[in-house]
Amino acid sequence: MEAAQQSPQSIEDELNRKGHVVTSWDQLGEVVIEATGVETSSYRIGLPSLDSSPTVFKAYFPPDCRVEVHTHACDYSEIILEGSQKVSGKWLYPGDIRIGLANKGYGPLIAGPEGVTVLVIFADGHWPAITIGKGDGSTLGTDELLDQFSAAKQS
Repeated sequence: MEAAQQSPQSIEDELNRKGHVVTSWDQLGEVVIEATGVETSSYRIGLPSLDSSPTVFKAYFPPDCRVEVHTHACDYSEIILEGSQKVSGKWLYPGDIRIGLANKGYGPLIAGPEGVTVLVIFADGHWPAITIGKGDGSTLGTDELLDQFSAAKQS
């Protein structure tokens, strides 16, 4: 039996009623970024509608996937779960943790030959990637992610 998909609004409604929610990555829905094939799911810690709520993404980058140099408007941390990823010229492996400050550029991100699965935790709701340098934003998938994971999305 397949579990029903949960939108940010349905999660918020249940949090307001019960004070807690049990969900899964499958129930949260997934976005596949057309330009890169990156597969990602997301949720907010606390009420999805609050900008102050931390945001968590689990993402799989296919082998040799490249995401352009960018930054974010909030602090964040990335944990390598499986595979490998080269970030700003340094290879990272399972268990490695990268901690980043807002408005400090990094990249490109290049997945290893086996791909990479990462968990990224943003300090608040200001996670959308911001293009810097010569990138055109096409590898970031910001619009696709906002469309699926926006707190304003209705159930």
